[in-house]
Amino acid sequence: MAKIYINETNKLSHINPEIYGQFSEHLGRCIYEGLYVGEDSDIPNVNGMRTDVVDALKEIQVPILRWPGGCFADEYHWKDGIGPKEQRKKMINTHWGGVVEDNSFGTHEYFELCRQLGCKTYINGNVGSGTVQEMSEWVEYMTFNGLSPMANLRAANGQEKPWKVDIFGVGNESWGCGGNMRPTYYGDLYRRYQTYVRNYDQNAPIQKVACGPNVNDYEWTEKVLDTCFNPSPCHLHGFMDYLSLHYYTTPGPWEHKGSATEFTAEEWYNTLHKALYMEELVEKHGAIMDRYDPEKKIGLAVDEWGTWFDVEPGTNPGFLYQQNTMRDALVAAVTLNIFNKHSDRVKLACIAQMVNVLQAMILTDKEKMLLTPTYHVFHMYRSHQDAELVESRIEGVETEGGAMYEVPTLQESASVDPDGVLTLTVANLSLENSYPVEIFLEKPAPASVEASILADEKDAFNTFDEPDRVAERTFEGVTVTKQGLEFTIPACSVVSLRIR
Repeated sequence: MAKIYINETNKLSHINPEIYGQFSEHLGRCIYEGLYVGEDSDIPNVNGMRTDVVDALKEIQVPILRWPGGCFADEYHWKDGIGPKEQRKKMINTHWGGVVEDNSFGTHEYFELCRQLGCKTYINGNVGSGTVQEMSEWVEYMTFNGLSPMANLRAANGQEKPWKVDIFGVGNESWGCGGNMRPTYYGDLYRRYQTYVRNYDQNAPIQKVACGPNVNDYEWTEKVLDTCFNPSPCHLHGFMDYLSLHYYTTPGPWEHKGSATEFTAEEWYNTLHKALYMEELVEKHGAIMDRYDPEKKIGLAVDEWGTWFDVEPGTNPGFLYQQNTMRDALVAAVTLNIFNKHSDRVKLACIAQMVNVLQAMILTDKEKMLLTPTYHVFHMYRSHQDAELVESRIEGVETEGGAMYEVPTLQESASVDPDGVLTLTVANLSLENSYPVEIFLEKPAPASVEASILADEKDAFNTFDEPDRVAERTFEGVTVTKQGLEFTIPACSVVSLRIR
């Protein structure tokens, strides 16, 4: 029997809501058709944003939305996406699918979407093909409250008051699609560009993200920090508030990553083994950050993560459209548990991507919409947002997957919210075995418990004909005991418990 020990009185770190962030890029059908259909669409919308999609996303309490990329960010010129839509420039999206980008979704539309979602804003600026002046003017356009050329232009385009930019990324994947730079060169560019991401409102400063490493490029982390982290009375964080990290979970080699829906037991454990690698990445990059920033004032921003498989047969390879199974749900569950447990350093994360791309929350087909298994995990975990991580550990856990892809069968995280309610999320990575679980609390004999479960076969997924096959359901199998709780967690499942 597995035993989970929780000391709900020992609060370890704050779980920033932004750990549960989302990412939307001008890629495939993420924005166009997925989020934005235009004001004249027959699909119900508010100011062009799909009502059904927005309503569903509000249910998972999206805390922050990153836009416009991704690789697209470093070829995006923001002035092409403002003004009358019939006059906006058209371009070919050379990164993603070679389709026409008509720029009908731009700065004003993005802030309208965030307004409807009730979430914070995360803008990614163009360093790869843009200029300091272009970035500086964009910040002025968005945030300056007064008389200036860009503020006047914003007002002429229908937005008199400035918006709030919460977070601004200075470049994206500058080691790759964002310019193929070397770390010291990027570090110097970052210092220059971020200077002109000015805080026009001192009461609402913009937090800045420096482009961090790809996967395990520890040299990049070291050299960028060495170049950029130079604390002074004026720059307590060394010019940055976050350092990004990108890591995608793929079972196969990059050129053939494997099917999203047809996979073996070995590929199941391989995928989860690679998802668990996130913890090593967070710890090792975090150790480098600790040498420069022992007080952990800079957050690690894992602003691209998730599964990446081969596209669905018959779809545009550049659209990165893939289905979403229980395997994706387990990847999401274990990754979010890792972020929770390292919330002293991980302050921001954005899964890729929100709709119709990679490990999406939602899939759409014209007027139809479905929620993916990953969506349901985010819904089950939403109570961790803005809560306090508390001490927890599991004993008696077995491993499966063999020597090459060994994974623990059970993995958890626990937090206490401002109302004193304890949330425990547990993932069972086993394909075949259920496990009896005993939970021991510091304060025994809880008054009540609410539980939900996501469980199905490993390759189960939702379709537009059967949209609710894989869905969060009430979990009735929890017993309150003198010392805590007891239940049996089924194979291939995720359980969320709210304990009062």
